Amino acid sequence: MKQNILNSSEILPVVNICEAIPKGKNLLLGYLVLLIILASANQVRSQSVVYETTGVADNLPVFYQKMTARMDYKLSWLNSGQGDFETWRKKAREKVMDCLMAPPPFIPFDPVVIDSEDRGIYIARKVVFNVTGYSRVLALMLVPKSPGPHPAVLLLHDHGAYFKLGKEKVIRPFNVSPEVIDNANKFAKLCYGDRFIGDELAKRGYVCLAVDMLNWGDRQGGAYIGQQAIASNLLNLGASFAGLIAYEDMSAATFLSQQPEVDSTRIAAVGLSVGSFRTWQIAALSPHIAAGVAVCWMSTRVALMSTGNNQTGGQSAFTCTHPGLGPYLDYPDVASIACPKPMMIINGNDDDLFPLESIKEAYAKMHKVWDSQNVSEKLITKLYDAPHEFNLAMQKDAFSWLDLVLKNKSH
Repeated sequence: MKQNILNSSEILPVVNICEAIPKGKNLLLGYLVLLIILASANQVRSQSVVYETTGVADNLPVFYQKMTARMDYKLSWLNSGQGDFETWRKKAREKVMDCLMAPPPFIPFDPVVIDSEDRGIYIARKVVFNVTGYSRVLALMLVPKSPGPHPAVLLLHDHGAYFKLGKEKVIRPFNVSPEVIDNANKFAKLCYGDRFIGDELAKRGYVCLAVDMLNWGDRQGGAYIGQQAIASNLLNLGASFAGLIAYEDMSAATFLSQQPEVDSTRIAAVGLSVGSFRTWQIAALSPHIAAGVAVCWMSTRVALMSTGNNQTGGQSAFTCTHPGLGPYLDYPDVASIACPKPMMIINGNDDDLFPLESIKEAYAKMHKVWDSQNVSEKLITKLYDAPHEFNLAMQKDAFSWLDLVLKNKSH
């Protein structure tokens, strides 16, 4: 006998329907009754079926936790670090580079100094050069008057949701409009202890270079609301926003290493906020960067991919988003490619952008890497009682550490 695949609850309405259909001349009425009963049965059945009625909540797919659970960071040294460390570094770096997407063309820098200002023991310059084959940019450069070659610092400016300034956030501008000078002073007070960190480092004998990111300073144009469109358009053109920033930072590091006043073996990167992300990233990717001070941008990826976090709002997140990298390397994994270079990674306890426990977890991951290579003393991590800023206490520690690492002395 053929098996009946319908259960009793599905058979019963059919029997009732047959009994309810009027016969003879009331056949039309019978069909109407049948349709009503079938519609009623379907409604009852649909109410008992569970399905995804909402696909997105707080800008996240409702299944995002299932996705983060699958992110096992298979290329992390902590997961695959049983072989040669240099082999791992090469493989991990290649993965990051692949996720930067198509590189821009590179052409000779062809630098030209278009203006300068004497600042006592150092000179401030405006330098124009080809950061890529796409972009010729205006940079600020500080050069000590003392005999060189000097140690150098590539200053990587922050995001700050303020786009009228870029390089002027870290080096005091000159021969510009009063508005730019006033805004730069206000921003220095807000985020940098009321001073320009590049000028402070130049006083200590460092050559300093700062270049605008695309959409900041002299390269502004999209402001905050335009970030999403810039990122989308670059993707459609075969590139990515974060990838282009990384390539330009590497190019700027190469440019700085070639300056006659610079000792190419003693170049550090320093940055706050997204400048911090750029700092540990370029330390991982560029052979020209010997050390780094990264201020207020370190966490685990999963912690930032959570409801209400700044990273889940799009826009600014695209400056730090490399398509396809997420499942392979966590943020501290990428930073760990810099090992065994000396690195100082510092954050604020009261930074609303980065959950405190996620900072500690990221620090712990990085320390395991440096410890594994017997260079634990080269990684400094520290939390300050501070919000999202690079305050005077942080600067004092960071600049003294740089002197120790790059000049082998302390003040």
